[in-house]
Amino acid sequence: MAQVKVIEQIDAVGLKELAQKAEKQPENYKLVSKATTVCKGGFLNYTYVRDLNPVVIDEPCHLFGSNSTPNPSEHVLASLGACLAVGYMANATSMGIPLEELRLELEGDIDISPVWGVAETPDDRVAGFTEIRVKAFVEGNFTHEQKKVMQENVIKWSPVANTIRNNVNLIATLNSEK
Repeated sequence: MAQVKVIEQIDAVGLKELAQKAEKQPENYKLVSKATTVCKGGFLNYTYVRDLNPVVIDEPCHLFGSNSTPNPSEHVLASLGACLAVGYMANATSMGIPLEELRLELEGDIDISPVWGVAETPDDRVAGFTEIRVKAFVEGNFTHEQKKVMQENVIKWSPVANTIRNNVNLIATLNSEK
């Protein structure tokens, strides 16, 4: 019988300890995430997070970019996919089930007709995704009930899914350093 290949797991003990600490002191787990975006010319932008290499974002050629990297909306899909994948891995680890496959396919319907506020567009039109569809391929030695619980947890507790699903206060200011 062929041995089943599994995906590298995360630290189950560390995950359990983190969950216990968060349960006891949830106020210590409300963080501020920060990023700084710098335009390098045209629609090419570098976004810096912590001390990591920049996340490079551009637009495709038909939207006046150089098609060198994913655009901002595609990064939203990528962020959602990665966040959901983290949730699947965490839940599988918590259940003690090694994953054999974890792959998510995402697609979204998006309205870009307002052209970043440049086109004359009715005020009731909203730019952005109107629907995002996610197909998750998660394989491991799960029972039907375990898969159901995992799916519910992942969708309910994903920070990125909740950011997309819920209204979020967005406060934007225009500052001049000169």
